[in-house]
Amino acid sequence: MSKPTPIDEAIVLDPKRYIVSETDEKGKITFCNDYFIEISGYSREELLGQPHSIIRHPDMPKVVFKLLWETISQGKNINAVVKNLAKDGRYYWIFTEFESRKDTDTGTIIGYHASRKTVSKHVIEIISGLYAELLEIEKKEGVAASEKHLVDFLKEKGNDIEFSNIMEEIHRFY
Repeated sequence: MSKPTPIDEAIVLDPKRYIVSETDEKGKITFCNDYFIEISGYSREELLGQPHSIIRHPDMPKVVFKLLWETISQGKNINAVVKNLAKDGRYYWIFTEFESRKDTDTGTIIGYHASRKTVSKHVIEIISGLYAELLEIEKKEGVAASEKHLVDFLKEKGNDIEFSNIMEEIHRFY
């Protein structure tokens, strides 16, 4: 399935509804609620079994997903602001709570659960600027340089933190 061409039109989300999905341990979609289907523009059949990156917007820096995967693959939960891409090319910003799902007998990660909701325009303004900087750095110098920039950004704000807390720290500032 080919990626849609992004257009500069936002989808307005209902602040009272959550977009919910679950994936297997590799990130392939195993469940999506009706609101996810409605907002993404894909049918349930088009989503199930696909990598969750099917909705990844090209404005998202790779470092965000690198840090996200490093965190959840260790069984830690993380929150993130993400810009997603709908099937028709429109976009939507969301605040996402990622949780690891574990086998109750073995403790092995068997998948991930994500609940998403609207995010304030103020946060979007700050995050979109930061993400644009990170994306530009990635294009010129790679993901490692982008990661360093993100860590330095947070240190400038007065926090020396672990990677697993980066997104939470960003949200705390704004």
